[in-house]
Amino acid sequence: MSWAAASPTSRCFSSRGSPIPTRCSRCSVRTWPAPRDFLKGASMKLEKWLLALLFGAAASAGAAQGWAPQRNVELVVPNPPGGSNDKTARTVERILKANNLVSSTLTVVNKPGGGGSIAYTYVQQHAGDAHYLVVAGPALLTNHITGASKLRHSDLTPIAALFDDYTAFAVVAGGTLKSGKDLIERLRKDPKAVTIGFSPLLGSHNHIAAGLLMKAIGGNARDLKVVAYKGSADAIPNLMGGHIDLVTTAVGNVAGHVVNGKLNIIAVTATQRFGGPLASVPTWKEQGIDHVFGAWRAIFAPKGITPEQAAYWVGVLRKATEAPEWKQDLERNYWVDVFTPGEAFAKELERDYAAMKAVLVDIGLAK
Repeated sequence: MSWAAASPTSRCFSSRGSPIPTRCSRCSVRTWPAPRDFLKGASMKLEKWLLALLFGAAASAGAAQGWAPQRNVELVVPNPPGGSNDKTARTVERILKANNLVSSTLTVVNKPGGGGSIAYTYVQQHAGDAHYLVVAGPALLTNHITGASKLRHSDLTPIAALFDDYTAFAVVAGGTLKSGKDLIERLRKDPKAVTIGFSPLLGSHNHIAAGLLMKAIGGNARDLKVVAYKGSADAIPNLMGGHIDLVTTAVGNVAGHVVNGKLNIIAVTATQRFGGPLASVPTWKEQGIDHVFGAWRAIFAPKGITPEQAAYWVGVLRKATEAPEWKQDLERNYWVDVFTPGEAFAKELERDYAAMKAVLVDIGLAK
């Protein structure tokens, strides 16, 4: 086979290696690249095209992956170790690490005090930095409503609500308060005869739970005798030591003490009874009192983080709450799953703020 278009018998190599047909300067024969060189040129083109495709795919994957933490992440807790907020943080930390959901390190940091305001303010001061997160409950709202803090929930970025935590009314086992009926009778006779402890602050959700009970039985929530502690880890020992008569706290905070026979739960604010060791504990509704009240637990980030950063944490937390061990922890701590991501949760926060303000006005802690 000839590679010269002008003559079937001539073959010129002057332009050998050219990727396109050319005309020889010496013999005017139109020449084509030799087969091997032609294939070599085509191969090089194909290789460049494939490399460009691979680099483009890598760039697209990187863009799709978006932001990820580049250094240690602080998960801040507004209470001392041992309470429900602390349990939430350590459960999240353990599941994120066990399932490799975060590539960076993550540290739980307890910053109690000010009814949670110290922790919330600490995270707020790191505006735009998604390496700081805080576990929060309704105290984030009530602190502002009562004037205990100038920080509003809108000063942080809501990432997601994780679960609802119902309130237990706990007393010392073998004490004079043996049932919800006993407590109601005493409160109606003399509200000051029952010293009620809770955390983390006057006007907190645990205070609201006690106030709503007083209102439900026809009393005045302002008449209650209450003591606020930094955390349930402080309130519960004071109950067991006989310094107070009753603690309103998350069910999971006292369940272990009930199993050990040190405390009794005379009622819970849930819609129905829990299972397991607390199956015999009645709700307030069962005892004829219309009192259902749950407190959400959620994760917030500083204000000013990007949508990509917020989406990253929503995705990570969603995966964490889908893990089997998270489901086990929900059951163990008597939490109710209500995973609600940022924007939807932000709307709920506005509704909760208005509702809690109305209750705190009744209690006399807000105007």
